[in-house]
Amino acid sequence: MGRGIGQVLALAGARCTLADISADRTAAALEMLLTDAARHEHDELIPAGSTDQLRARIQSAASIEEAVANADYVVEAVYEDRDVKGDVLRRIERGVGPDVVICTNTSAISIRSLSQGLAHSVRFLGAHWFNPPQFVPAVELIPCPDTAPEVMDAVETFLTQAGKRPSRVADSPGFVANRLQYALLQEAAAVVEEGIATAEAVDQIVRTSFGFRLPFFGPFAIADMAGLDVYSGAYRVLQDSFGDRFTPPRALDELVSLGRLGAKTGSGFVIRDAAQASAMAARRDRAYVALARLIDKPEPDGSGSTS
Repeated sequence: MGRGIGQVLALAGARCTLADISADRTAAALEMLLTDAARHEHDELIPAGSTDQLRARIQSAASIEEAVANADYVVEAVYEDRDVKGDVLRRIERGVGPDVVICTNTSAISIRSLSQGLAHSVRFLGAHWFNPPQFVPAVELIPCPDTAPEVMDAVETFLTQAGKRPSRVADSPGFVANRLQYALLQEAAAVVEEGIATAEAVDQIVRTSFGFRLPFFGPFAIADMAGLDVYSGAYRVLQDSFGDRFTPPRALDELVSLGRLGAKTGSGFVIRDAAQASAMAARRDRAYVALARLIDKPEPDGSGSTS
């Protein structure tokens, strides 16, 4: 993750310094970054000349302290262990001035808990990138209780300029993406365990049904386009069979009771008027046709698309 984040920021114009547990490990990480970038450039995944830019803008340091000595922005991206992260964050803080922004890249660890060992937590926040960070647009931004609003604004602007799609979320276990992702896997595993479908069939169904829509629309927009009354009825059937884990969301019931059924009425979770509903439908149709053509393209080895 650290290598990928460094690649993104360096290609956006920043000068970056990498640090790991030893000088040898860091030097090897830099070489691996450049090797990966050369492959990405060869495959036309990043612009021509990117590897040379990275070679000019990224260096390795012998220690964390050396790496952060002249930094304006520091990203900690060690593995998911609260104690290890805490130790690294304290070393970073001792090596920088009180105004340098420090971000932790974590999938689920409480940002509040990590901030408690810092003397200047006003400039500290979580910035959860997704693997591979070079290509996945999302970054979840999570403040701790002391994070200054201007720090959040600055990081959001910086990452947007680097080509990412940052979203602000609260400090809660799993944040947003992993909470949703793990809930999906829980049900997917249950489907397989109950003998309803194989793992391969589940993967294919997900990527060619609602997963097919998700690159373009989130769950609220998808529900609005399908019709919230349809969702409400389906929830009742699922609740009858599977109990409380499929209780209809209160927000859904409230919208249906108000006659706000999504696109069909021009008002729902995210749709606000008929013009927006019409524009969303037009975008949906163009996007789905383009994506269908993409997933139907054979793989380079001729094996076709896979689950």
